[in-house]
Amino acid sequence: MKPVEPLALNHSWPLYEHGLRLDLGRLIEGQMPGAPLDGADEWLRLHGIGRWSCNLSGQSLTWSTGVYDLFDWRRNWPLEREGVLRLYREESRVALERLRSHAIRHRRGFTIDIALRGSAGNRWVRVIGAPQCRGARVVALHGWKKDVTNEYR
Repeated sequence: MKPVEPLALNHSWPLYEHGLRLDLGRLIEGQMPGAPLDGADEWLRLHGIGRWSCNLSGQSLTWSTGVYDLFDWRRNWPLEREGVLRLYREESRVALERLRSHAIRHRRGFTIDIALRGSAGNRWVRVIGAPQCRGARVVALHGWKKDVTNEYR
């Protein structure tokens, strides 16, 4: 069955589900028994997964190697959010922006599948994110991105 493209705005979840939705440690432990965490990013990259974060005060991005690979983004290119958003297909960008704003405003996590335009063709990426709060204020978003292109074929 082909998933709905892209997922609806209501695909957000409360922060108390953080451990269920965003537990990268559990993902790693479930697939890499006994592997040290310092090798986790390489393992994630090899499985089409990467970690990301966005500091909201300056919109600065931090990506693991896996996210660079998902976006076909060279390590020497400037990592600016506006430049990255140009790779999103319009309907995916609009849906992500709405869901992201909802997550920040209501301090909720989110999951959405987005379509990217890349040098190797179109790709589908599942974005799972959650706010990082300082007191009651959201200061950053973080999470992981996973290649789910095969689910759309």
